Amino acid sequence: MRLLVVGANGLLGSNVVTVSQDRDIDVVGTYHSTKPSFDIPLTKFDIQNTQQFDELLNHYTPDAVINCAAMTDVDACEENSEQAYAVNCDAPRALAERCAKHDVDFVHVSTDYVFDGTTASPYTEAATPSPLQVYGGSKRKGEKEVIAVNKETLITRLSFVYGIHGDTNELTGFPAWVRNRLKNGEQTPLFTDQRITPTRAGQAAKTLIELLTAKRTGLYHVACRSCITPYKFGTQIRDRLNIQEELLSEGSQDDVDRSAARPSYTCLDVSKVEESLNRLQPTLEAELNEIEDAVF
Repeated sequence: MRLLVVGANGLLGSNVVTVSQDRDIDVVGTYHSTKPSFDIPLTKFDIQNTQQFDELLNHYTPDAVINCAAMTDVDACEENSEQAYAVNCDAPRALAERCAKHDVDFVHVSTDYVFDGTTASPYTEAATPSPLQVYGGSKRKGEKEVIAVNKETLITRLSFVYGIHGDTNELTGFPAWVRNRLKNGEQTPLFTDQRITPTRAGQAAKTLIELLTAKRTGLYHVACRSCITPYKFGTQIRDRLNIQEELLSEGSQDDVDRSAARPSYTCLDVSKVEESLNRLQPTLEAELNEIEDAVF
């Protein structure tokens, strides 16, 4: 199988590349601005350039495309909704249309922010989306658009993504931010009024490849099994660093002034992907064990 990764320079895309290499999958990729150092064919590509994507499909002749490119800055999406919908909705639809034309499998990545957080139990794939902000709205519309092109599209929703970048080997996301603040002796308040099921990018990449090679289609939630607050997530990092407890404190989302609203509860039910792949998704503790050398 030849796999084309759109957004190979990002956290998730770079991990999809490394997982593919580990599994001897023939992988090629695109990047938006900064070229990653992977020893694979790479092309600079703007996801909104439909004509160039046609050229990429003709040149690389992939069997499948995984779209890891997106506008993910939640507040920036709120402030520039036209760009958010162009990147997170219009562009994926165009990519899906070209893949359908070339008889290429298309895999799209979405988010837990398609939900409004008004429930108290993990969201299943059958739950009704109701995004609170432009980011979630653009991603939800993107889901609907690619499904309208091809009902056999594979779509995965991730949550609170973090991990080690596949190209640079640098820790990225929440654990890196907490670790750096605590090591610098900075007081770090973390939310206790938000609950999430964090997704480690490396694990998500493996799951994406497993779903793709197993010929699964439809919608899957991909996250860890632990529904947890950012504060509890932070305490697990603090405890492994042996940092004094008083540096970490309980905070509230109301304490932060942000352009876009965030849902208070976006824990994802991962039983469907577990049943499909006949294995359990990891707990957050197990995921932190996987990146322990990089974090601690």
